[in-house]
Amino acid sequence: MSRRLSRRASAMCVLLIGMSAGLPARATPSAHAHADPARPHAADRGHVRLLQESATARLQPDGSLSDVVGLSASDVWAVGQEDVWEAWQNRSVIAHWDGSTWTELGIRNDASGAGHLRSVAAASAREIWAVGDGHDGLPYVVRGDGSVFDRVSVPQFGTGDWLGAVDAIPGRMVAVGSSNRNRNRADPVGGADPRAMIATATAKGWTVWEGDFTGTLYGVTLTRKDEGWAVGDSEDGPVVVRLSDGEWKDVPVPSIPGGFLRDVYADGAKRAVAVGGVYHGQGKIAPLVLEWNGKRWSRASMPQRHAELYGVTGDGEGHYWISGFDPGHPGQAFLLRGGGSGWRVVRGQAAARPRAVRLQAVTHVGDLTLAVGHAVDERDRYTDIVERFQPEDADGAAAPRPEGTPPER
Repeated sequence: MSRRLSRRASAMCVLLIGMSAGLPARATPSAHAHADPARPHAADRGHVRLLQESATARLQPDGSLSDVVGLSASDVWAVGQEDVWEAWQNRSVIAHWDGSTWTELGIRNDASGAGHLRSVAAASAREIWAVGDGHDGLPYVVRGDGSVFDRVSVPQFGTGDWLGAVDAIPGRMVAVGSSNRNRNRADPVGGADPRAMIATATAKGWTVWEGDFTGTLYGVTLTRKDEGWAVGDSEDGPVVVRLSDGEWKDVPVPSIPGGFLRDVYADGAKRAVAVGGVYHGQGKIAPLVLEWNGKRWSRASMPQRHAELYGVTGDGEGHYWISGFDPGHPGQAFLLRGGGSGWRVVRGQAAARPRAVRLQAVTHVGDLTLAVGHAVDERDRYTDIVERFQPEDADGAAAPRPEGTPPER
């Protein structure tokens, strides 16, 4: 059965923030406004200003966006779920930003349907992949051409297997997670000895690799058909696996008890960044960033003690953005920006009402950086959010806005 979702536009408010260093930003979805945006709020923290826009893709109640990928400022894909509190009745979301409007697309000919779609990747404008959970208890893989999406059957998957992330380049798609046929679906990293799993699709079909260690992989990036990285954790701490010459192998990382990794981005063979955290007592998490210099992984210094890091992206030139959550400023969008010269905090404007803003993923296209996630209010209601950052020009005016975005007033 084909499920078509309605076309929706997102509302937007505009503010202006500054920060101490400037990098090119990357494009992601913003949205066509139903009402006039608010007048910009200026905050100088240096010679570079960023135009920040807070928006929503207007999902159904209790909606959240989990991942985002941008091909251009007018071709951005995001995935997530609606009804997050209904573990067996939640509904998947596939949304596209065309430069002026968000549109949701359904999945054809699949009566069981997807629950939570966690990750999305684009090999090209005509080859989009997403992975997550199916309501039939199996991992869910979907592929689309930009106009329609279909579930992809993977014979090697079974009940208890779990997928957390996907990446794709022309000719190859890789999804990572864990394999444990006896694991409880509600607890993907629990149960008896889940093992890291990597599934690869090429023109020849599917292959599945299982690690020889207990653990789960949560992030993956490909640089070429035979090169890439996957990250996660095991009982001993962070795990990094490298694809080199077509084979996946464990790579040594710093010993960090309680550490875990959730995403990874690579510029090429000599530069990569992996992000996650370190569990401490009383539920506190310290931010963890590992940097690859072509020879080894090392731990980067962080600008603050406590933060939760979820996603990372870059511009291909050694500049990176990390999305996450700052428990010290829960109502503000939180990102880290930097690279080899250090990391700096970027914050959004505080909300008028109490809420917790978690940016689950971030993408970069052209001069725009876009992060997606959700905000949770005092009644535990979820609202999807889209945060877009764009540099001002040298004269202090806002950089050119995407087509379809209303002017500031």
